[in-house]
Amino acid sequence: METQRVPFKGVEENEAIRSILEGTSSEVGEAFFDSLVENLSKVLHTYGAWVTEYLEDTKRLRSIAFFLGGNRIESFEYPVTGTVCEVVVEERRLVHIRDRLFERFHGNPELGKALPNFRAVSYLGIPFEDTDGTILGHLSVIDQLPIPEDPQVFNVFRIFANRASAEMRRVRAEKEILQREEKLRRLFDSAMDAIIEFDSDFKVTSLNPAASKLFGYGSGRMQGRLFNLLLTKQSSAKLLRISEFLDAKPEGEKFIWIPEGIRAVSEAGAEFPAEATLSSYVMGSDRFYTLILRNVNERLEAEQKIRSLASMSEYLKEEIKSLTEENGIIGDSVPLKNVLEDVKKVAATDATVLILGETGTGKELIARSIHSSSRRSEKPFVKVNCPAIPSNLIESELFGHEKGAFTGATGKREGRFSIADGGTIFLDEIGELPLDLQSKLLRVLQEGEFEPVGSSRTVRVNVRVISATNRDLLKEVREGRFREDLYYRLNVFQIELPPLRERSEDIERLARAFADKFSARNGITLAPLSADDIARLRAYHWPGNIRELQNVIERAVITSAGGKADLERALPVPRDRPPSAGGDSAATISDDAVLSDSDLREFEKNNILRALKKAGWKVSGKAGAAAMLGIPSSTLNSKIKAFGIEIPSK
Repeated sequence: METQRVPFKGVEENEAIRSILEGTSSEVGEAFFDSLVENLSKVLHTYGAWVTEYLEDTKRLRSIAFFLGGNRIESFEYPVTGTVCEVVVEERRLVHIRDRLFERFHGNPELGKALPNFRAVSYLGIPFEDTDGTILGHLSVIDQLPIPEDPQVFNVFRIFANRASAEMRRVRAEKEILQREEKLRRLFDSAMDAIIEFDSDFKVTSLNPAASKLFGYGSGRMQGRLFNLLLTKQSSAKLLRISEFLDAKPEGEKFIWIPEGIRAVSEAGAEFPAEATLSSYVMGSDRFYTLILRNVNERLEAEQKIRSLASMSEYLKEEIKSLTEENGIIGDSVPLKNVLEDVKKVAATDATVLILGETGTGKELIARSIHSSSRRSEKPFVKVNCPAIPSNLIESELFGHEKGAFTGATGKREGRFSIADGGTIFLDEIGELPLDLQSKLLRVLQEGEFEPVGSSRTVRVNVRVISATNRDLLKEVREGRFREDLYYRLNVFQIELPPLRERSEDIERLARAFADKFSARNGITLAPLSADDIARLRAYHWPGNIRELQNVIERAVITSAGGKADLERALPVPRDRPPSAGGDSAATISDDAVLSDSDLREFEKNNILRALKKAGWKVSGKAGAAAMLGIPSSTLNSKIKAFGIEIPSK
């Protein structure tokens, strides 16, 4: 005869419900589910009871609470396929198996592995649902004896399935709220802008890390402070007016962008401008305000950096263009080798360099070589031709200016020293720098700082200075046109470039390189320069040095005929015309004649005078003397000044 289990052992349904309620009334969450399955199992006198969460995507049930044989089982999860639980969750109904459970449902091997000694014959399970009908999980009991069909048991089961369903929905809602709160907290804490909440008394009630950083206060030290004390007097009054304006606006519109922002004060006492928005809300009977601040200085610095990069980009475009028109340092004469040895030595240092040499000897190429061989080679090389910049603009050109600093300053501009930061600046013809600017240059050399025109802010730079001149700077110092302290600061390392006449063995290589360059540029095929061509070039004294040689070869290529460069037309004077004080003497000069430096200078002066007279004393322009001589007008002006040539007044 079959032994049957008598549910409740005479306990009435109401008593069972009351008993289970008393066991679970003080519990919530996981503790509630643990109490539920334990009390349900004890009241119904079953071997076990459990509550699960249904994972629909994977068709698995995960236990929230599992009570079996008087013990709690932790972290139990199993697939529903092949189990009686599958019927409960798939068909969404109460399922009662009175006996022979495992004859009807073979279950899943994972169950046997997890509970090897478990032998159940009866089962009662019921699903519980979310408000939208989604199956959340199920509540079930099992026993080693048959569970008879009893309406009281089923009613108790339904009541506590509903209770479990409500608690699971509450737990999920609470979890979602906590997740949203955590997301909001992370959003609040990770915001780049400063977010400050204060109450109607202007006491800070909450702030994010960006606000602490912006104002320079350590963690928690702004909490409870009067926020209006962290603003300037004018901004504090402004914020008070705006908060009163917000209070009068209807709900849903209590927010405003603050025109022109506010000025705040850091813990260190430094003022800074900030863009700001203010909003207001009521919680309970209390009103709160949320202020979002952004330090405008950071944006201004970013804009300044963009302008600086734009200026650098434009400058480097011009530099790249000029570099495509330059040959490198060509030659292997002893004087040039000595110079290159000096370049190699000084390039490895950060010493200031003064390059001396006549016009056209290649001072810029030497400066570029020093820069490209230095550890600053990846940074900008910025060239400044001092005499080419009008005296009233050179300070702005070197150090930059603020908007409105002078007539025509329609915007802020970065100076050459700012563009060269980290790299090298080359001040060509430094002897032409106005005396009133020399002290400012000295400060940059000594302190690495300056103020842009029209600004009180100090700009710090790290720039290597290389300067060059064709003047006798010591003479300029003696005559009061150049600061002595600046001269010695510039002249830490001196390199003197030999004129082309002292490195005549390099003339052939230079001439052939220039001829190849200009013939390729103009699409002209030429025969190589002949031995007679080279001899004629070497016989000329080259007062304009390499630059003049380059111009002569370009003219010879342009005027070429029959595939041969025309040096006859290209050379400034006939080969047999000697330098003389008279300037137009037709006396001849022997091939082995040696000219003194004073002879050459006198010849150059007379040659310039002839060009000026022929040009009607016009220096620049197509018909000017500079074009006739094949040199820049700025160079000719320097020579006119150096030779003391007076231009007749018109």
